[in-house]
Formats: sequence, structure tokens, C-alpha cells
Amino acid sequence: MSGGDTTRTVRAGRRTVRIHRPQKVLFPGGGGTEYTKGDLVDYHRAVAPFMLPHLRGRPLMLERHPDGIDGPTFMQKNTPENYPEWITRVEVAKEGGTVCHTVCDDTATLLYLVDQASITLHRWLSRTAPADRTDRPDRLVFDLDPSRDDFGTVREAARLLGELLDELKLPSALMTTGSRGLHVIVPLTGDHHVDEVRAFAREVADTLAEAHPDRLTTAARKKDRGDRLYLDVQRNAYAQTAVTPCTVRALPGAPVATPLSWDQLDDPELHARRWTVADALDQLRTGPWAGLPRRGRALGPARRRLEALRDRPPGPGGRGRDTAVAIG
Repeated sequence: MSGGDTTRTVRAGRRTVRIHRPQKVLFPGGGGTEYTKGDLVDYHRAVAPFMLPHLRGRPLMLERHPDGIDGPTFMQKNTPENYPEWITRVEVAKEGGTVCHTVCDDTATLLYLVDQASITLHRWLSRTAPADRTDRPDRLVFDLDPSRDDFGTVREAARLLGELLDELKLPSALMTTGSRGLHVIVPLTGDHHVDEVRAFAREVADTLAEAHPDRLTTAARKKDRGDRLYLDVQRNAYAQTAVTPCTVRALPGAPVATPLSWDQLDDPELHARRWTVADALDQLRTGPWAGLPRRGRALGPARRRLEALRDRPPGPGGRGRDTAVAIG
């Protein structure tokens, strides 16, 4: 990166993106943890092939930090009028009107958003292309949110949830949030209404919490959780977002929301900020989600299996609501 330049041009496919003030420090710190805007541009250029499949066609909420992570933060939904015309926009319904969201379909857009100090990209769980299906999510997300700084409880909850999803014959993937916990992601067909998806996610979470009431909870209010891990399904509502795989979090050291394999859950070094812009690319190159089916699953069969599981009588050969669910 050139020393005193106030701008830098970066080639991205057929376009050239101008980066302003590439030497501006967005992540202050010492010991190799200081990162500039130019560093973030380099990171996003490298991870674009891994990141863009999770962005294309999805409305975004941008978490912007113009003065770095120690400065003011604002969340941007509406696309400013001064954004280039080649950036995709989508008008989506909200209560009382519409919102014109930015959509990131290519590397040039990704780098332009980095130039705008959009450090974290929060995506919808539904797509607007090739057809407008913003009320039909093709992703279901469970957010495993610990009540205290204890990643062991997150690891345990992920195992239990993964086992239950296996019993329901739903494929699932793991991702560090880059903040406190893990996301468990289930690919869907995109044929179910968002309310149906959210209700199913809540029933799965309730089933697991009922089986482990001393360790897990679905209580939305913090005062009702105690020391239990919160199985959060609120991101599955209409117009809610979840952090995009490979996105950077606005925290010291520039941690990254990073996909991992289920086998890596046993890694003693695993924690929510395990990977940063310095090494997330190495992890992505291992193909941690390579085994995830390309096509999502319908919820009908899984719902019937869940109902049968909850109705199964306790005792030999059966599991009821008061006994452990899908535990090895």
C-alpha cells in the first residue's frame, strides 16, 4: 500500500473502485492488531469469492464506523442517493412505507461499502432475486447467546442443537459470530412464509430448553435467563438480519464471523473471536461448509418429526418432553 496517498484505486472485475484515505486506522491497537481501511479492502478482496454467495440478492443493513470502531456508529438501511448507479438497490416493504436497501452482488460493491467504512454487513435471511421472496427466507438461524463469558456453555448448546437437528433430518452449519457466541444455520427451500419459519425455530428451541431447563432458555428478557444460555430465534422475523458469513465485527482485533465445521467444535482453542482478518481466509479455504447440501430443506417433514418427538412417551424406547432430547 502506498505511503502518503489519500486515495487508492482497486480493480474489481470490470470496475475500478476508488478507496479514500486507505491509511485511515479503523481498528486501533498494538501488537499487530491495528488495521487500516486499506487492510480491510485487502481482506474483502481476498474473501469475496467466499463471501458473495451469502450476500447476493439479499437486502443489507450496514454497520458503519466512519471514524473507526472507537468513534460513533450508525446503522444504515436506506441507500444514499450518492451511491453509484451500478450498485444494486431493492425496495422492500415496511410498516407504513418502504425502504430502499443496498444489495451486494459483486466485488466492486463490496469494496465500495468498505470505503464507506461499512465494517459489518448484516444480511436478510431471504432474497429479492431472481424473484421477490423477501417474506420467504431460505435460511433459518439459531443464535446461541451466553449469559456470561463462558464459551463452554455455547459449545455444549451447539452440540445439543446439532443432535436435535440431525434427528429432524435437517442439515445445519456452524459459524462463529465474531462477538460472543455461535450461529447454527439451517438452509431452507425458501417456500415457507417467514412466520412459519420463525414458529418452527421457536418450537425447536423450546423443545431443547424444556429438555435442559437448568442450562438453556428461550426467555427474551435478560432478567428471566439467569446464568442459562439464550436460544435466540428472533432473527427469523421479517426484516430482521443476521451477520453475514466472513464479515468483520467492530471489536478490537477485527474478529470475523467465520464458518467452521462441526468437527471443529471440539477444538480447545475455539471461541467466538477465534478468527480475525489476519487468518479467517485460511479457515475459509479449508471448506468448512463443503458438506452442506446445495438445496435447502422443506420444513414439513421436520415439523412432523418434531411433533412425534415431543409426543413420544417417556420411558424405555421413548423420549418425552421431560427427558433429554437428541442427546448422545
